[in-house]
Formats: sequence, structure tokens, C-alpha cells
Amino acid sequence: MALIIPVRGFTPKTGADCFLAENATLIGDVTMGDGCSIWFNTVLRGDVNTITIGNRVNIQDGSVLHTLYQKSTIEIGDDVSIGHNVTVHGAKIHNFALIGMGAVVMDDAEVGEGAIVAAGAVVLSRTKIGPNELWGGAPAKFIKMVDPAQAREMNQKIARNYLMYSKWYTEPGTETEN
Repeated sequence: MALIIPVRGFTPKTGADCFLAENATLIGDVTMGDGCSIWFNTVLRGDVNTITIGNRVNIQDGSVLHTLYQKSTIEIGDDVSIGHNVTVHGAKIHNFALIGMGAVVMDDAEVGEGAIVAAGAVVLSRTKIGPNELWGGAPAKFIKMVDPAQAREMNQKIARNYLMYSKWYTEPGTETEN
């Protein structure tokens, strides 16, 4: 069972049909919508400020979400995929965005709707990534525009797949393909 830790009077809240891996950790002021999945060794540390997560968000293995005390919060929209070993620290991530494996998104950064942050990218504090933009590198820089329909379809498919994967752990016999 995931580790759920109340802190400073806040207890993490999860929506309907969410999957929390056995060694996921949710702390404090964390609220998530429906159909989310929080994978192995992932930590959502809402101990010093608020973390708000939309619907059908998957936060993959080894990721860490944290904030700055009285300064930054995390807001994540719907149908967002946060890849393996990502660090999000006090940022806003809009609907249908994808944060690639090993990326870092720092305080007060904003990732627009349908945007993609490439694997290993480092998005510096206060960086604004526009809708449907692909950014990569360290520090992250604009690379190109992505097709909005393709980005939306890709992230909805990833979200559906992660919901399906979570069923493998909670509802044996549901090994089907999307």
C-alpha cells in the first residue's frame, strides 16, 4: 500500500479510479483528480505547499514533485504524462503536456497545453513554454512546434495506456491492449 502521510493538517486526496504503487509516497497538501496513476518510487511532497493534479495524469517511476514554502505550488492539468525520473519543482503544467524521462522543471516554470519537454531537458525557473512547443536541452530551449492534434492524441493514448497498466495491478485478468 502506498505511503500516505498527513502533514500540517493536510492529508493527500485522490480521485476515483486512481492507482498508487505500493511504494509511492504522497505527503500533505496533495489533491489529484480521477483516473490518475502514481508509479513505483514516486514522491509527491506537498509538505511545504500545494500540489494539484488533474484527471488521467500519470506520474511514472522515480519522479519527485515538490514546491517552495510560501512561494511556489504545482498545478498539473488533465491528460498529462510525467516520465520516469522527472523532477517537477513548483511549476505549472497544462493539459495534454508531456514531460520526458529524466527532465527537470523548476519553480515558476510553465509548460503550455500540448507542449513536450524532451527527455533529460532542464527547464529553468520562470521559463514559459508555449502551447504545442517542443523544448529540449540543458538549459531547455525551443526546438520546434508540434502538431496540436498529434500531441493531444499521443498524450490521451499514453494516459489511457497507463490507466490500463494500473488495472493489471488492481484487477487481475485485465491484460488487454488499447
